[in-house]
Amino acid sequence: MNIKRSIVLRVRVAFIIVALFAVAILYKVVHLQFVEGEKWAAKSESINFQFRQVNATRGNIYAADGSLLATSLPFYRVVLDPLIAKDEVFRSGIDSLSFFLSSYYKDRSADSYKRMIADARTSGKRYLILNRKQIGYQDMQKMSTWPIFRNGRMGGGVIFEKVEKRYQPFNKLAGRTVGFINEDNYGVGIEYSFNEYLEGKNGKALFQRIAGGSWKPVFDAADVKPDDGFDILTTLDVNIQDVAESALLRQLMNKDAEFGSVIVMEVATGHIKAIANLQKNKSGIGYGENYNFAIGDQGLTEPGSTFKLLSMMALLEEGKVGLNDMVETGDGTYRFYDRIMRDVKQGGYGKITVKEAFEKSSNVAISKLVEQHFGHSPSVFVSYVEKAGLDKTIGFQLKGEGAPYFKKPGDKYWYGTTLPWMSIGYESKLTPLHTLTFYNAIANNGKMVKPMIVQAIAKGNQIEKKYQTEVLKSRIASEKTIKLLQELLEGVVKNGTAKNVYNEEYRIAGKTGTAQKLIDGRYTQKYYTSFAGYFPADNPKYSAIVVIDSPKGFAAYGGDVSAPVFKEIADKIYSQDLKLNSKFPIGTYMAQAGNDFPYIQAGKVDELQMLCNKFGISNHYNGQGENWVKSVPQMKSITWKTTPVESPTVPDVSGLPLRDALYVLENKGLRVVYQGKGRVKNQSISPGSPVQQNNVISLILG
Repeated sequence: MNIKRSIVLRVRVAFIIVALFAVAILYKVVHLQFVEGEKWAAKSESINFQFRQVNATRGNIYAADGSLLATSLPFYRVVLDPLIAKDEVFRSGIDSLSFFLSSYYKDRSADSYKRMIADARTSGKRYLILNRKQIGYQDMQKMSTWPIFRNGRMGGGVIFEKVEKRYQPFNKLAGRTVGFINEDNYGVGIEYSFNEYLEGKNGKALFQRIAGGSWKPVFDAADVKPDDGFDILTTLDVNIQDVAESALLRQLMNKDAEFGSVIVMEVATGHIKAIANLQKNKSGIGYGENYNFAIGDQGLTEPGSTFKLLSMMALLEEGKVGLNDMVETGDGTYRFYDRIMRDVKQGGYGKITVKEAFEKSSNVAISKLVEQHFGHSPSVFVSYVEKAGLDKTIGFQLKGEGAPYFKKPGDKYWYGTTLPWMSIGYESKLTPLHTLTFYNAIANNGKMVKPMIVQAIAKGNQIEKKYQTEVLKSRIASEKTIKLLQELLEGVVKNGTAKNVYNEEYRIAGKTGTAQKLIDGRYTQKYYTSFAGYFPADNPKYSAIVVIDSPKGFAAYGGDVSAPVFKEIADKIYSQDLKLNSKFPIGTYMAQAGNDFPYIQAGKVDELQMLCNKFGISNHYNGQGENWVKSVPQMKSITWKTTPVESPTVPDVSGLPLRDALYVLENKGLRVVYQGKGRVKNQSISPGSPVQQNNVISLILG
């Protein structure tokens, strides 16, 4: 009995505990429902319904001619609220809708789509992602006509969730300059620098949290529509940009260089027409635009001999020298205290004029002149750096501009050798943009204008802000000095270190630069090569700078590496700019002595025959099969001589225009590099030689 009584007691105690627990639960339910009901209902609504941000459409970026450089393309994710459609609409349209979805996405059958939508409707699911693949605007418009979907958001339950993607129509062209901005608001280029205009003002809309943690937009009168971003109109020219990038890439590959940069600017306005930056990829294969060396901190370097132009400006402004004064360079070496200054030419230049010293880029001559006339007052020399505006940032429109570095007399690191070495472009740092700004001022008859890359901010046809050309300095030197500096720069191309880019068609003025690279505190045999100048020299319209870092090979100087890139860019700009190239170059195409018909050298026979027949020129061709021919003038007619190009040997491309020569040689698997313009005069691999894949053949045009 004691055991039975004990068991009954335990059961009763357990029953009482369970009963008390049930009463407590019931009390809590009643309390929550009737006492705290409003509080928790409000909390539930605040959790499940929120006003969330709706992003504005980002503005476009345009080139100077209106070409689109960057835009936001709308893409859409298709979502369905299966409970919205009325039974009749749903029943009559589900089969057709499922068929269309299956045909479009091709990821599941029509029956599978029908079952998925029907199950979601039965289970009360309010937010069904039909497919995670994003669709374009045209497809969205087409889907809007499908059954159920055609009833819209309120009648059919379809939701096209917009997702915008940034798109650059010209792919990587000017990629680093156009730039990007990420979700953390970090970026580069125009996208980053003008983000406050491009991003617009975001709106707000009411969203409901649904199963799975997703948010479904809910129409509400309190929604705030986003204000789309402004468009940016740049000064860039897509044609010049393409020319600059192509020419730079070709030379970087040819010289296996580390990186290179090009800037092309309009002399009068300071409008940047092209900025190209290419750097060897980390893998060592190919080049990419990974950093803006033209303006950024990593582009700050000792400029080398391009800085000699400022040294000459200081000497001429102070009346210390004349261009015909003589200077002794001796054997090409000169001691300043404990350091030896050297000229590139072994044995030196001997006694030469100041003009020749600049044209030949004599380190000894320039540094001796500067030390002789400013050694007792180096601050006077440094004042010309300040007068030219090279000692401070320009205030360029893109963020990240590098700040120039110059020593000053009295500084901790100012030595007795600082002035002579500074005079030839060492112991100081400039970006290519700073150097070009200075050279552009010489081309602009002494007026220094601020480089600019954005000329207007607009929305539609409404201009919000317009940027005018800003004059940094109305005159950096006297008119007399500017004329003499212009004469010196033309002399460099005609007689000096850049005479390989001289041509009769139009004049180029500029200066080569070659600076030894300082690595781990020691100067090495790696070079930073450059060429800065402008064209046409008699009436400058464009200025440009080309820098190429660490080129490999024997000829690793500015005149051999950077100047040819400058000329290639200048040639193509000159040929495309009708205002510059107003005179038809008749000398190349008109009749040679003794002939009454246009002089034709070589090309495709069908094209040449068509031209000759059009102009009534007698011509004869007896060949068959081959397309490429050369002309043999005979009295008043032309006989076409076959040029074999189909055989497995290097063809003779002499006389062909560059376009045709590239077509013929590259189809043979040869890599082509060239210099000059016009038709092929010489080729480095003799005709008839065996073809070796990826061999490099050099062409001389003229």
